[in-house]
Amino acid sequence: MNQLEPRSLRDRAYDEIKRRIITLDFKPGAYLNEAQISEELSIGRTPVHQALDRLMIEGMVEVIPRKGVLVRSVSLDEVRNLIEVRLINEPHAAGLAAEKATDAQLDRLQAVLDQSDAARAVRDIEALMNLDRAFHQGIARAAGNEVLTDVISTLQDRLSRFWFISLSADDQIDRVDDEHARVMEGLRSRDPAVARAAMSHHIDSFRANILATL
Repeated sequence: MNQLEPRSLRDRAYDEIKRRIITLDFKPGAYLNEAQISEELSIGRTPVHQALDRLMIEGMVEVIPRKGVLVRSVSLDEVRNLIEVRLINEPHAAGLAAEKATDAQLDRLQAVLDQSDAARAVRDIEALMNLDRAFHQGIARAAGNEVLTDVISTLQDRLSRFWFISLSADDQIDRVDDEHARVMEGLRSRDPAVARAAMSHHIDSFRANILATL
């Protein structure tokens, strides 16, 4: 039990700090105080430090010598580059999922979209962002390629703050719902070309909205 506790605390600290970065409670450019975070989370300094190390590896924070840990800002160029990589990988994953997904996997994807209806009705942005991520990750898993799933998961991590910003616009929330429905239609019809085209359109829409917002 003692061997598991440090990992459990580290993961808890990681999840909460990451959530606050994604939802902009910790804003880009802000310095993070390990002692303060430790006190707020009622978690020791060591797990908090380990969580910040992991977030540094993932590119969400950076260490500034003699100053401390800074929430990393992401340039527009980096956002564009990340979205370009999404446009290569996620339509391909959607096409593979249209061919390979089991009926159970498709039902789980539909269940995610059904949950989104309730979150959209009350404009719960954090819930919508988590469900959006679950939908895209579900498609990646249904594609049946673990390497591709890992690549897409990494891209989602690096763009997660921008998802939150993008979904803060009411009209974008409704567009995302329509776009997800079109992707789902392609998957259900087992038509790789339709699924790929719908996913490409969805990512292009995200790119246009986030660049206009920023």
